Amino acid sequence: MEDIMNKKVCVVTGGTRGIGFATVKAFLNAGYQVFLYGSRQETVDKALEALKGEAVEGRWTNLQEVEAMKADFEEIKAKYGSVDVLINNAGVSDATPLDKYTVENFDRIMDLNVKAPFVCIKAVLDIMKEQKHGVILNTSSMVSFFGQPSGVAYPTSKYAINGLTKSLSRELGKYNIRVNAVAPGITETDMVKNLPKEMIEPLVNMIPLHRIGKPEDIANAFLFLASEEANYITGAVLPVDGGQVQ
Repeated sequence: MEDIMNKKVCVVTGGTRGIGFATVKAFLNAGYQVFLYGSRQETVDKALEALKGEAVEGRWTNLQEVEAMKADFEEIKAKYGSVDVLINNAGVSDATPLDKYTVENFDRIMDLNVKAPFVCIKAVLDIMKEQKHGVILNTSSMVSFFGQPSGVAYPTSKYAINGLTKSLSRELGKYNIRVNAVAPGITETDMVKNLPKEMIEPLVNMIPLHRIGKPEDIANAFLFLASEEANYITGAVLPVDGGQVQ
């Protein structure tokens, strides 16, 4: 029990695959106790099975229900002693043209990409204030800097994440809570892996480093921003995109 209570604790939403799963592994390798969230029990169970024997637990609580998330965070604190890092990574992308967009579609994206991080931050805030420290990290996107040609809700949600990050860094700094974001570029997720070669090559040619990012590249940025080496960084939106945003 003493060893458990001495570990730093990191919560990762959207932690069952892609960038989120790589982030879970990075924090586990760094010695954290990790708590991952997924959208469904089966995806959480699959991720936990892949991490068998590691210091990780998981749930599929609705990230948009503040009282349910508060209860989860209180339970985590009671068991592990603290909640040191919250990574709001759960999200959904979209490329629907405006003339085909519905209000319901717009709401769905904004609810998961913006409301859920807000709710999770609200739910963990009292714990971080009481322990007099905390790190909140949000997943933005390179499209938050220059938009995208269709699917307006997605870049809109990521612009909102940047605003949330910068505003809360100013509000929460007095509690020794740092708030930053990582803005991934084109990353080798399942969706990108399935794209045909003729679509991938033009994308690679646009990247100064001439390669698509790996989920581990993004995970390492989160790990750095959570570390003591970044303890004077707050309010930053860090591009991790091979040089696309300059």
